Amino acid sequence: MRKVLFFGACVFLFNCCREDRVKVVSEDLTYEISTEKWPKKSKINARAMLILKDWSEFGDMETSFDALYTVVNRDDLNFVIENMIENQKLIEDSDYPEIFDKPQIKSRQKVFKTYFLKTKGNLEYRLDPEEPVLEMIEAYNALRNQFNIVVNDTLDIKLILGE
Repeated sequence: MRKVLFFGACVFLFNCCREDRVKVVSEDLTYEISTEKWPKKSKINARAMLILKDWSEFGDMETSFDALYTVVNRDDLNFVIENMIENQKLIEDSDYPEIFDKPQIKSRQKVFKTYFLKTKGNLEYRLDPEEPVLEMIEAYNALRNQFNIVVNDTLDIKLILGE
């Protein structure tokens, strides 16, 4: 009886201590990203584009954002996000064009920064980056739309305030 209990306990411990760790590692290494379902960039009208073409720091951000649509895996996405972080720092330190030096533009830029930092966090913690990337694209499109709104705004605030 003791032999049966001993062998039964050995078999039980042997089965309990086994883990499939290789399976978890292989799932993380093969993660691919599909950019086909991501929304495209919104258009900037011609008047705003004339002003933005002279702002080289924003042009660099445009280039790094366009690279977002060429990523195929986590490493590519991580590289693009790192590039965006550097370009964001340059934009914050640069001189904004006078017409775009407004709180509406800067607040949308901060929201955009928040979402690409959220994407970076998801990449570092091996979480699915799909949702934050979509939010980041939406925030970037809101920034681009705000350029159009500012340029098309013909309302004179001085008339309203009576100055």
